Amino acid sequence: MNTYTSLAEFAQTWGLVYFFVIFAGVLVYALWPSNKRPFDEASRVPLRED
Repeated sequence: MNTYTSLAEFAQTWGLVYFFVIFAGVLVYALWPSNKRPFDEASRVPLRED
């Protein structure tokens, strides 16, 4: 098998797994109950009249 083809298959397969794991981690972080207050405060920043 060609080295480039093998490397491309490896990168496509494990790259997808890697990005899915990163996406799942960010999603869990964003939806974790203890992070609700900071995200709620950050969502009101544009509405402040400082």
